[in-house]
Amino acid sequence: MKLAVPTRDGHVDDHFGHCDHYTIYTIEDKKILSRETLPSPQGCGCKSGIAADLQQIGVEVMLAGSMGDGARAKLEAHNIKVIRGCKGDIDAVVNGYLLGFILDSGEGCSAHGEGHECPGH
Repeated sequence: MKLAVPTRDGHVDDHFGHCDHYTIYTIEDKKILSRETLPSPQGCGCKSGIAADLQQIGVEVMLAGSMGDGARAKLEAHNIKVIRGCKGDIDAVVNGYLLGFILDSGEGCSAHGEGHECPGH
């Protein structure tokens, strides 16, 4: 299984579509086998094409901070399960998810009032 985490400075980037890069984890038997990075296309996550790119390399789960409904729907349309509300060190977040401690918070971009949703949403 592969997991993706929007990343900035080793932490979950709270803004999915504006992250520095995505860290892609390969998981087997609830253990991290490898970690690689995928550059972020920058811009609105729901319009960037990143969902198709992630699906093509086999990503099944996105562990994110917050994201708008458009980006979430785009990822889910590409068979990528979205877990929102993740914060902190990316390795700790992935390990917490593998242990069953991290569930979707339902937090979208508009929930924290910073107005970072894509235009038209």
